[in-house]
Formats: sequence, structure tokens, C-alpha cells
Amino acid sequence: MRHKQRIYLDYAASTPAHPDVLAAMQPHWSEIYGNASATHEYGRLASRALERARRQIADLLHAQPSEIIFAGCGSESDNLAVRGALLAARHRDGRNHLITSAIEHSAVLSTAMQLRDLFDFDLTILPVDAYGRVRPADVAAAIRPDTALISVMAANNEIGTLQPVCQIGQIARQHGVLFHTDAIQAAAVRDWHMDDLPVDMVSIAPHKFYGPKGVGVLFVRDGVDLVPILTGGGQEAGLRPGTSNVAFAVGAAKAMELAASEMGRRNAHYQKLRDLIIREMLAAFPDDCILTGHPAKRLPHNASFAFRHLSGSDLLTHLDMAGFAVSSGSACKSGDPKPSRVLQAIGLGPEWTKGGLRVTVGEHTSLTDVEKFLAAIPNVVAKMRMLNPR
Repeated sequence: MRHKQRIYLDYAASTPAHPDVLAAMQPHWSEIYGNASATHEYGRLASRALERARRQIADLLHAQPSEIIFAGCGSESDNLAVRGALLAARHRDGRNHLITSAIEHSAVLSTAMQLRDLFDFDLTILPVDAYGRVRPADVAAAIRPDTALISVMAANNEIGTLQPVCQIGQIARQHGVLFHTDAIQAAAVRDWHMDDLPVDMVSIAPHKFYGPKGVGVLFVRDGVDLVPILTGGGQEAGLRPGTSNVAFAVGAAKAMELAASEMGRRNAHYQKLRDLIIREMLAAFPDDCILTGHPAKRLPHNASFAFRHLSGSDLLTHLDMAGFAVSSGSACKSGDPKPSRVLQAIGLGPEWTKGGLRVTVGEHTSLTDVEKFLAAIPNVVAKMRMLNPR
């Protein structure tokens, strides 16, 4: 790292905190440091800051403050939605069935499988089309009288495909079934009007859009019953016990405010660079590289590919040595990678499913950064082919 300039192209994994976010958080480390549950003045100041952050996020989502729950991360937000809704439904009226998709983040899919395998819930895992989109007709066909919850992500973290959230939500409403969407990749790239969007729960992770790590947000529509997955104090309406992380809640609210106010400019910047990467990558590797995910209905900052007969984990290592931070759909960081379950779900054969590459741009990505990456990757791939000829 001392000898070369490094270029970060993994913004879907995490982002640097915005200076305004850091500034908003700073007083809550050293000045307004009381426990928000305490009744003295120090506690009241912290509680007011926490509730201001809750109200600010609610306003941005066109929701009510009572519908905003702070969690420890996006994965915890997903877990609370899925586990909490299913446990509540089983207790309330015996509903025992969950519908999700084959390309969900593991925070949802692994949770769903554990609920099936260890807690005797019934699970339907829907297939996706060649672009990674869930078919609304498949959702409707899977609903049963005992279906308690549908959980389908708003956008896939690996291949960037946007899902038909509104259509799925309308189907769920028609059948009286709760609908949760993991919006962790999509929260900052579109408006969320929860007052008229047919979604009951939305999971958000601010570190994906220049907020702090270590905090998640769950929108829970008023009237939705959840069983808490952690027990202890009565914080967060009894749904998430533990001393409130006021600084991170304030940082989350500030990051969401900035994302909303700068959305148009940010998305235009991302999409220009994304489209250049896609165009040049497909031109550079016409036979051995394909675009994964939907060509148009995709996240504005996500360019994802699969290479034929190439190890994605080895590709990441070589690109890292060349000074570029990207990611892959590979489940392993070294050795023989496992096939990507997302690439398998979209119908790719074994010659492709170990060769995933995800390039994601951000606020700090320049045209020069992208041009350097595009100039470097043909040499990297050629070197890999030479070292490991078929």
C-alpha cells in the first residue's frame, strides 16, 4: 500500500463516513453522553437527540416516528423483521409459512433456513429469472392460507438487480400477508414514500451511504406485531433492548438526510461511471465475460460480471495487488471458491459461477479512477490465463 495509489471500487460493501455525518455525531461522544434511558438532564439531552434522529428519518421516509426502530446493523434489522414477524404470527393465529427468494442476502436467507430447520416453519424459496428478478406471479402462486410473511429484497447486493417491490407489495396486501423488503442496497437510490408504498417493513444500513457502521434502521408499519429477538430493557418500543447508541442514530439520520438531498446528483454520477465500466468491460472481453443482473433495472452504482473459467477470488487478489479494491460473488476469499448461489440462481453454468466480479462506484470515484481500472484489468486477466491455462 505504501508503493502504489489504491483505488476503491467496493462502495456496495461499505462507504466512508461523510464529514457532515462525523460532525453531527461528534457531540454525542463527549458532550451529550448520557444514557438516553436515564431520567436526569444528561439522559434527557441524549433522549431528545435520539428522538430527533428518529423523527428526521421518519420524515424522510414519509412515516411516523413510532414506526422507526434502531438496531445494531442491517443484518439485525433483517433478523428482527423476519424472525419477529414469524414468531408473532405463529403465536397469534398459527400462521407458519414464509416466502422469500433464492437471491436474498444471507441475513434473510440463512435466517429463513434456520427457522425452517430448527423451528419448524414452512419455507418457500422462489426462483428468479435470468436477470435475477422475482416474478410477481410466482409470489402470488406461493401464497397459502398460513402464509405469514413475504421477504424479497429491493435490490440484489451482488448483481444489482432491482426487484418489483411495489407489485409484490400489492399482491401481499391483496392476500393479507405482511411484506418485508431488505432495502440495504437500495435505500439511498430511490424515494421511499411509506405512506403509500405497500410494504410493511423496510431494512436499512446507513454505512452503505456514507453513514456509520454499527447501526441499522427498521421501518415497522404501525399495527405490525413483532416478537423481539433480543430480550432485556424496553428500548426501541421493547423491540431492541440495549443502551441506545445515540451518536450512531444521529449519524444515521444525517446520512439519510444527505442521501435524500443529493440523490439526483449522486445517481447521475454513479450511472455515468457504471455505464462506462459495463460498456468497456464487455468490449474488452467479448467472449469470456458477461454482464450479470438486469441491464437497465439495476442499482446506479453497480456493474457486475461473470468470467468464464476464472476464479473470482483469485481475480480479486490480483486486482488488489494491482491497487484496486473490488469484490466478487465468491463465498471464499482464498483457495478454491464455492460457486456463487446468486449466479447459480440466474441459471449460469459451472464455467461461470466461480468467476463473479462486482465493481461499485461512489461519491469519491473519479473518471480517472475508472479509466485506470479499465486499463489494468485486461493485463490482470491475461496474466491469470497464462498462469492457469485451461
